[in-house]
Amino acid sequence: MTAFSKADILLPKDADMEKWAVVACDQYTSEPEYWAETEKLAGGAPSALELILPEVYLESEDVEGRIDSIHKAMEKYLSEGVFEEHKNSLVYIERTQSDGLVRAGLVGKLDLEQYDYRKGSDSMVRATEATVVERIPPRIKIRNGAPIELPHIMILIDDAAGTVIEPLTAKAESFKKLYDFKLMQGGGSIKGMLVDDESADQAIKALEALGDLDAFNKKYSLNESSPLVYAMGDGNHSLATAKEFYEQLKKSDPDKDLSNHPARYALVEIVNLHSPALRFEAIHRIVTDVNVTTLLTELGEKLLLTKDPTDQRLTIVQKGERRTVYIHNQLSKLAVGSLQAALDELLPELGGKIDYIHGDDVIEKLSQADDAVGFLLPDMGKEELFPTVIVDGALPRKTFSMGHAADKRYYVEARKIEE
Repeated sequence: MTAFSKADILLPKDADMEKWAVVACDQYTSEPEYWAETEKLAGGAPSALELILPEVYLESEDVEGRIDSIHKAMEKYLSEGVFEEHKNSLVYIERTQSDGLVRAGLVGKLDLEQYDYRKGSDSMVRATEATVVERIPPRIKIRNGAPIELPHIMILIDDAAGTVIEPLTAKAESFKKLYDFKLMQGGGSIKGMLVDDESADQAIKALEALGDLDAFNKKYSLNESSPLVYAMGDGNHSLATAKEFYEQLKKSDPDKDLSNHPARYALVEIVNLHSPALRFEAIHRIVTDVNVTTLLTELGEKLLLTKDPTDQRLTIVQKGERRTVYIHNQLSKLAVGSLQAALDELLPELGGKIDYIHGDDVIEKLSQADDAVGFLLPDMGKEELFPTVIVDGALPRKTFSMGHAADKRYYVEARKIEE
């Protein structure tokens, strides 16, 4: 009835949790010093750091050795009883972010049979941006031979009425506390509580209601044949890797019944899109090494850019000067999509390099060069996410950022993925 359900969740029994939890592997990829400090803080104690591969090391010469060490550490932790398993459970978490806001979430498992990351998917679980398939094989190497998973996947639900997670918040004090500690390197803090069976069942029923097709179509004024209930927030390629690994497992032994295999599922955290702690920030564009006059002329013609207002606007930045224009030939449901589609078509012919930037000040600085031009985009409204994914299939790459690096998921829970 729903893709999300209770899971057999592993948590360390006696570990120093401040040393155990580390941030998602795809953060601080240009800052090896961050990961060196993380290793120093872990200090050789049991730590999720030993069970993941920070992507800063993905291209290193010893990457194969690192993967082998990860698998050995996983086996060691299991054999030495580092973990305690909470059978058929959900974990309610409250994450105090670096900005002081509290983000509530629910950890359980997601059925990969109900997930398709390809553009145009009509599955219950969908990607919100294009998945770069070339990024999957290196991650498959880590999952292949790994007895457990430690995901940093965050899935969003569009629950404006607050029917799934918010009732758990109201009774959180009655749940058994599993952990409560500060996260290293400015990550705020986190609390985890074991959801009682009655409350867990109520949450699952509320999720089933979100997936009711008639209610779904009425909510979005559509006539779809299947509902979108779970949209990727963070960890898009991590979930795609789990999916691809499971599909390869099925292909390798087509006669075997894998319907109850643990690899059919992935451990995730679901978060309400409407959480006040969840903020979407625009990711801007800078184009360099290009004839700016030619690019802007052709861009203006392709998108029919004028000063007459429409619901899609962008601000062109060149040598410190800003000019706001409006898109009349809209190639996507969002301004960022229309701009990206046009740039993707024009830049191979005109030359130029595109980069994706957080912050107006960086765009101002980089657009000072004669051969550079910046494009400031409006923040995407959270309410636009689900309708856009439903209609367009997936958002353009680098559409929005969901929180700063320090506020991304930290590895805490784990789950067995081998029989």
